[in-house]
Amino acid sequence: MLKIQAESNVPTEYGEFRMIAFAEDQDDWMPHMAIVAKNTNFSEPVNVRFHSECITGEVFHSKKCECGQQLDRAMKFIQENGGIIVYLRQEGRNIGIINKLKAYALQEQGFDTVEANLKLGLPADDRNFDVAIEILNILNVKSVNLLTNNPEKLKFVKESNILLNKRIPLQMDSTKESESYLKVKKDYFGHLLDDQNEIV
Repeated sequence: MLKIQAESNVPTEYGEFRMIAFAEDQDDWMPHMAIVAKNTNFSEPVNVRFHSECITGEVFHSKKCECGQQLDRAMKFIQENGGIIVYLRQEGRNIGIINKLKAYALQEQGFDTVEANLKLGLPADDRNFDVAIEILNILNVKSVNLLTNNPEKLKFVKESNILLNKRIPLQMDSTKESESYLKVKKDYFGHLLDDQNEIV
């Protein structure tokens, strides 16, 4: 069972958020996080983003993915409109940074993101969003507008006790470096990406 282990107001370049750490044990150095905008109205559908950790994209600004851009865009949107980012410690679709870098090395040899994971004997995507639902329940969220392009995240909400009010697209423009990555997202995982980008 996850519990709130610590929380504090944190000023950011997008404004001040309430940051809450969730873990089973207070000594867990890798807790899941909820980043809550102060103007969030919990009596209405709450804008929510399930975001899995991506150190390469968020910290080191890798061009191979759009994760850092999506997190920035989500923080800006939620600060302006209220809502929560549920930040999940599921690096590299939950294969970890070491395996992620091994997969990157295989991608340099011509494998796509899914092929590289499978060649390493790993799942194409090992993430689980039950923990995100658990966090929303702890925060007493009843209904959400989900910021996502990922049908799997929509499925987790639809199968939970939380009402999915609507989906809000969160699509970034592709680059030369991310084009193959986004193509796999669309063709293999069925992400809801269209030719004309809809950007929050």
